[in-house]
Amino acid sequence: MSELNPVAVATFCGNCNCGCPQLFVDPDAPEERRVRITDDFGQQIQMSADQFLDLVEQAKSGALDGSALALH
Repeated sequence: MSELNPVAVATFCGNCNCGCPQLFVDPDAPEERRVRITDDFGQQIQMSADQFLDLVEQAKSGALDGSALALH
């Protein structure tokens, strides 16, 4: 993903100064890598807009709730 044109969409946590995870969209990136999620360790994942929209739909439907509960 291009480092020149990513648009910050959301910051997760935001209650500290630890380099909170962030969601970016880069309209100039190749379609399959247009969405990027970074974590506070400098790691990142890249995905297409369709893949991200599927993730959002699964979260909205509750399909990921069991996974989230396992993390606590």
